[in-house]
Amino acid sequence: MQVVTFELTLVLIILLVTLILFSIGRFRYDVVALMALLGVTIVGAVPYEEVFLGFGHPAVITVAAVLIISRGLINSGFIDSIARMTARVGERPLIQVIALTGLATVLSTFMNNIGALAILMPVAIRMANKSDISPSIVLMPLAFGSMLGGLITLIGTPPNIIIALFRGQDGGQTFMMFDFAPVGIGVAFAGFLFLSLVGWKLIPHRIGDEGESIALMKEFVTELRVPEDSKFVGKRIRDLEKVAEEDIAIIALVRNGNRIRVPSTRRKLKAGDGLIVRGHSDELKMMVDTAELVLVGKVLDEEDYLEADEVTTLEVVISSGSLMEGQNAKSLKLHKNYGANLLAIARQGRRLSARLGSIRFKIGDVLLLQIPTDKMDETLVTLGCLPLIERDIRLGKPRQVFLAIGIFGIAITLTILNILPVQISFVMAAVAMILTGLISPNDAYKSINWPVIILIGAMIPVGKALENTGGTQLIANVLLDLGGAIDPILAMVIILLVSLLLSAILNNAAVAILMAPIAIDVAVTLGVSIDPFLMALAIGASSDFLTPFGNHSCTLVMGPGGYEFSDYLRLGIPLSLIVIAVSIPLILLFWPL
Repeated sequence: MQVVTFELTLVLIILLVTLILFSIGRFRYDVVALMALLGVTIVGAVPYEEVFLGFGHPAVITVAAVLIISRGLINSGFIDSIARMTARVGERPLIQVIALTGLATVLSTFMNNIGALAILMPVAIRMANKSDISPSIVLMPLAFGSMLGGLITLIGTPPNIIIALFRGQDGGQTFMMFDFAPVGIGVAFAGFLFLSLVGWKLIPHRIGDEGESIALMKEFVTELRVPEDSKFVGKRIRDLEKVAEEDIAIIALVRNGNRIRVPSTRRKLKAGDGLIVRGHSDELKMMVDTAELVLVGKVLDEEDYLEADEVTTLEVVISSGSLMEGQNAKSLKLHKNYGANLLAIARQGRRLSARLGSIRFKIGDVLLLQIPTDKMDETLVTLGCLPLIERDIRLGKPRQVFLAIGIFGIAITLTILNILPVQISFVMAAVAMILTGLISPNDAYKSINWPVIILIGAMIPVGKALENTGGTQLIANVLLDLGGAIDPILAMVIILLVSLLLSAILNNAAVAILMAPIAIDVAVTLGVSIDPFLMALAIGASSDFLTPFGNHSCTLVMGPGGYEFSDYLRLGIPLSLIVIAVSIPLILLFWPL
């Protein structure tokens, strides 16, 4: 029986607290990972000189390089041109789902799934609106398709890169670029067929009262101010409501710093009053124009500000890694630092009645922003937001497209032929894209999802500490003891299932880092090959379809699609069962015990 040392006990407590903090989402996962790293260091499980070695790990370098290369491919116009052709498939929902989900699956095989989603999400919304169907029908299959494609290659998703390198440490050689393909292609194809033929029919069609999609009917909360020269000074609130034909809800009146919730419609308005209102963006604009009110943050002496060619008003969704996450408009000094005015905010499932500037942003929030047109792209990249309107398609010069494909192709070839390890060949490709102007050095840094980089770099030593103190072997023994004389196939299924369930609430890279040593120890204890267990982990860690929180692709479509939590279970449970049923036989076929 394994002895549980005091050091191991402390490490397990730190790990348990870390998992709890990951799951409740109170703090960003990169901050939690750093806290865990410092914790295992203080208790002596990681030597001081090795604390930050995880940030130089090949997995960290490879993930960063893949993100830069993805941005270079997007900048070349290659991805945009494919998206433009996809937008012509017709107005039938079945055909749209097949085209969008299939393209997302293919693109995410070789690029970051968030990058693929960023390009295709506006296209999907435009196609749905043009066809008078709800975007909810196409957006969730699109997000799930982008996740399925990552199962096929080494670079498709961070867990694959992490698992490959764990195999190299314990098996002598890492998984190569297409070692994941025999299983990944089968699983992705089965998932694609389900989503395209059956899955989208399981999603509620969330349609507004007049048949308009929820992406257009979304209610926003914003703050208005009554200026001294407004013709509504001295008039009653009910007079103001009549302007918008009572389609705008005045949910609070702010006067002299005091907030009056649900004010009486007979109350008279005074100059300087603040109004917190809820409604559709077009209705809000009509009220502002007709009643001569002021959107908070708007310069008072600029006439027709919303109509000016120099300013663009658009809806955006806060992406993963955004500097806005956890901040509010006041703390960011949004207008002063970025030239952007926050006009409204919508968050699925919650009615926001706080003052606009004090609402803390979350990933997936939909914002109505006012941005100088000539700085729109730069501002959105800096803030970490994705536009929900289709951008002008950048077809790119043929030389740029061929150049980007050529650089990427050479990197893949060098990796496949085992001439260079993936971290070297892909860093070379990233540098080549910078030198050839496909991506600027500043954009290269901005394209990296730094919270994920910090998470991986911090959690690798934490996972190593768990392994070195005997924690992974202890957990492996517990799993085997629970199953008695467990069959290796059943043990592999358990690894897949546990990793799949953990990925529903934790970042999938963290799941891979923590579960890989456990999967290896289970296989070694049973006296079988570690490869099928690592492949099962790879499938489970990247099949986080059950909640909107496990994968950022799921989070990003929640607001624009109008989804509720139960919608993910409605589609995610059958898809997960299909993934398990298809993957286990394929793993045993191509990676026998």
